[in-house]
Amino acid sequence: MRSRDGNHPFTRAICATLIFAFTSLGAEQYLISYRYAAKDAILYNEAFHVSHAMTPCGTRANEMLVLPSKDNQNLRKILLENFELFFEYIQKLGLHVNHQEQTQNLQSSSFTIITLRTTCFKVDFNDSFVIIQALE
Repeated sequence: MRSRDGNHPFTRAICATLIFAFTSLGAEQYLISYRYAAKDAILYNEAFHVSHAMTPCGTRANEMLVLPSKDNQNLRKILLENFELFFEYIQKLGLHVNHQEQTQNLQSSSFTIITLRTTCFKVDFNDSFVIIQALE
């Protein structure tokens, strides 16, 4: 049924709902994984992967991390520039640590692997900073 001015009564409500939904979904979703391997306290291998999520991830967000970006849209570069802050953040999410140590003929040797399983993050780029939240 039409209202007096010729518009549908729910048109504005529907448009407002759609605009709100699209602005809140403006954040992009990324998959991030990290693996660090050290043998005898010397870096052996390090892998850091960042890619766009192909399917929507969970909706429940954890605490957020705010990093400076300087008008940069490359998430990998931003994370590498602020890696210490990001590493502290992912430590709270839960890193898997595998440590092996053995001694043979009075020679000690150790091998440590630190892994962040592939985790989905919601990333919102702004002019001077980036907001990152892990999703579950």
